[in-house]
This record gives sequence, C-alpha cells and structure tokens, in this order.
Amino acid sequence: MTIKTTFDAGTRHVRRSTGGAANDSRRWGTTALAILFLAVMLFPVYWMINASLQPNGATLQTSWLPLSPDFTGYATAISQQGGNLMTSLVVALGSVLFSLAIAAPAAYALAYFKVRGAGIVLFAILISQMIPGIVVANALYTAYNDLGLLNSIPGLILADSSHGIPFAILIMRAFMNNLPASVIEAAKVDGAGHLRAFWSIVLPLSRNALITSGLFTFLFTWSDFLFALTLTTTDQVRPVTLGIFQYMGAYVNDWSSVMATAVLASIPAIILLIAAQKYVAAGTTGGAVK
Repeated sequence: MTIKTTFDAGTRHVRRSTGGAANDSRRWGTTALAILFLAVMLFPVYWMINASLQPNGATLQTSWLPLSPDFTGYATAISQQGGNLMTSLVVALGSVLFSLAIAAPAAYALAYFKVRGAGIVLFAILISQMIPGIVVANALYTAYNDLGLLNSIPGLILADSSHGIPFAILIMRAFMNNLPASVIEAAKVDGAGHLRAFWSIVLPLSRNALITSGLFTFLFTWSDFLFALTLTTTDQVRPVTLGIFQYMGAYVNDWSSVMATAVLASIPAIILLIAAQKYVAAGTTGGAVK
C-alpha cells in the first residue's frame, strides 16, 4: 500500500511538472508572438522618428539607426508648422469642451428622464455615426459659405464636434445608467433639483466617462483631414494634418522636415493616451461606483 501511494504521488508530481513546463512554453511562445506583432506595428513610428533625425535629403538612403542625429528638420518644422500645430490644438480643445457641454446633459436626460421616444433618439444618434464624413463636409461647406464660417476656428470646432457629440452621448449614457439611482434620489430628498444633482452628483461620478469621451473627441479632431481640407481654403486657418499634406508637396525632397512635423503632431496624442489609459479602460466598460 505504501509503495502504491508513493508511486501515485510521484506520478502526479511528474504530471504537474510536465504540465507546468508545457504552460511555461506556451506562455513564452505567446509573449514572443505578441512582441513580434508589437514590433511590426510600431516599426512605422520608429522609422518616422529615425527619418526625422537624418540630414536633409538623406531619408531615402538612411541607415537603420540615427548614429549622427540632425535636428535641423525639427527646427524647420517648428518654424514653418508651429502655427498649424497651435491651430490644431485650439480646435481640438474647443471641440472637446463643446462636445462635452452638449453631450453630458443630453446623456443625463436620456439616462434618467422617462422621455417618450428615447429609443428612437438613441437610434438616430447611432445612425449619425454611420454617415460618411464627405457627405457631412459637403453639406457643411454650403451652410458655412452662407454663414461666413469658412476659414474660421469656430467653424472647424463645430464641424469636428459632429463626430464627438454622438459618440460622447453613447459612452456617457451607458456609464450613467450604471450609477446607483439611490444616490440621485438621496440628493433630491435633500432638496437638490435636477440641475444640482447633475452638476454635484452625476458629473463627479462620471469622471471616467467624461475623460474617455473627451479623449476620443480630441483624437477625432486632432487627426481630422476631411473637414480641414473642405472647410479651409486659405492659409489663415490650417490644421496640422492639412499642413503636412501641403508640406509634402512643397518639400518632397526634404523628408526629414516632413517626418519631424509628423513626430511633433504625434506627441500630444501619445501623451494624452498614456495619461488617460486607466480612465479609458474604466469608462468604456461602464465603470463602477465604490
């Protein structure tokens, strides 16, 4: 009996050891595959940075490593594209503020008010996300021409917000639906109206959804090219996306400056994504209240 028990224990130990080795091998294989995919996806970013550090005109024959970095391209990019970067920043921040100012009260109303036809409204908001941007841009061009909003920052903010507002409403309504109704009812018992409850209770608890909606609106606006191309016809107001497009045509032999502009244009989005990633993860999953 003792021999049989020892044999069974040894067999289980061998099986556990074999299973652990197999799991470790599978884990290492998955990690290596993930690193390979990450390297492939990030290679264009690396090459953009590498090319921006090359001497003028040497990008197409560049080495794999910037052994002798040259920052002339960045100096040229800042001097010639700095204004376009500021225009994009102002438009993006303005779109975030305008979108949240419209979407947050709308999401609160759809989440807590028993409005007849709310389902139809949500369906219309969802459908608006499916309309091609070129259709919206052409319609806005005609309206902007009559209203005098062409080549203006408020016009670009309004146009870019047409993408941010529907998305923000959907995200924030889904988050607000998960907030405890008892918290809002307690505020109403204490004498708070809908506006006070929304401002003092709902908005602070919806921080994750607000940050998520604002971040995606910023990214929509920062990367916009279609509205910038359609609604701006002069050099007075030109976002950086349109600036890079026109820059390539004028400086096709100076790729280091073009790539330096692309690197500078990527920095704000990268910083925001890194800083807000934990809020985005909580906001897109609906969140929870402790």
